[in-house]
This record gives sequence, structure tokens and C-alpha cells, in this order.
Amino acid sequence: MQLEPHDLAHEFPEYKDTIHTLKTGNAHFAKLFDEYHEVDREVRRIEQNIEPVSDAYAEEKKKQRLTLKDELYQMLVAAKG
Repeated sequence: MQLEPHDLAHEFPEYKDTIHTLKTGNAHFAKLFDEYHEVDREVRRIEQNIEPVSDAYAEEKKKQRLTLKDELYQMLVAAKG
């Protein structure tokens, strides 16, 4: 099964330059960016059955990824705005 990429460059291609600018110039964005990608990697390992976990834990991680993505998106919109 082919899994869809969830990294920010694929999620928000129209913000590619803004992502780069914020990663290098905004420590809070950079921290959330790293945390998002760490959680995303874990979710991908879970989805590929590399790292078996309970359904509840998998859902918790997916919700965490979504929360981080929402926060990062808000920062991208505000920066580009």
C-alpha cells in the first residue's frame, strides 16, 4: 500500500518559500516543524506496521500530527499574509 506523504512541503506546496523563511528565522516555527515531522515519521512507521501499537495510540499520534499541522498552517498564513 502506497502511503501519501504528509511532510509540509507536500501538504502546502504554495507555502514552500514561507516554510523555508520561517524555519530559518522563527525558532518557535522551527521547533514545531521538527516536532511535526518527528510525529509524522512515527505515524508512517505505524501505518506501515514497522512499529505496531494499539489503535488508540495510533489515533492519538494522528491527532497530534493534525494539531501541529493546524498550528503551523496558521503561522504560514499569518507570515504570508
